[in-house]
Amino acid sequence: MTNSLKAVTLTHVRYQRGDQLGHFLAWISLVPVFISFGGFVSHFIFRRELQGMFFAIGLLISQVINEFIKTSVQQARPETCDLLEMCDSHGWPSSHSQYMFFFVVYFTLLTHYRIGSLFRNQMAMVLLVVWPLAVLTMYSRVYLGYHTVAQVFAGAALGIALGGGWFWVVNNWFRCHFPAMEESAIGRLLYVKDTSHIPNVLKFEYENTRAARKEACKRSD
Repeated sequence: MTNSLKAVTLTHVRYQRGDQLGHFLAWISLVPVFISFGGFVSHFIFRRELQGMFFAIGLLISQVINEFIKTSVQQARPETCDLLEMCDSHGWPSSHSQYMFFFVVYFTLLTHYRIGSLFRNQMAMVLLVVWPLAVLTMYSRVYLGYHTVAQVFAGAALGIALGGGWFWVVNNWFRCHFPAMEESAIGRLLYVKDTSHIPNVLKFEYENTRAARKEACKRSD
């Protein structure tokens, strides 16, 4: 009998052949991978922002906690996952849901408190794009058969709690030390910086870049 399962080969997320919604949700379930490698890695390479670095550290801590809970509780994934032949780990809580809701809560709080905003109307983007992506990622894990509803809601709840808690820790305990980190030997070597005190980083960089260009043109005349 021919296997009717097809995979997104990048990370082997399976869906039923011919299921267009399943295909779409298979890619949605990869959003945490895209955020990690496309977002945080490129953010470090091109921006070196301390707030972004601590954001990423928080996500790593969250995933370590997730793995600890999974190995401690050892709750099986649903029976549907056995059909996917991809169930070699425990299911409670869902790491995808935990990751996405940690991310969305931390990002929402950054936007709400206008800490290093990078986009115009950033809150609108958070509400219309980022939150729906988190919900779709959670839904995709149930639809594709990798988790039960209880497992994804547990992951979401834990992600919300950890995301909010880590935001408080970073911005109440660590942020006051950001200037010292900037001035440290490794900070100077890697050009790390803190723009948390700038409400709109995009506008700030735009205006300063234009001003620097005009000053350069004056000197060349």
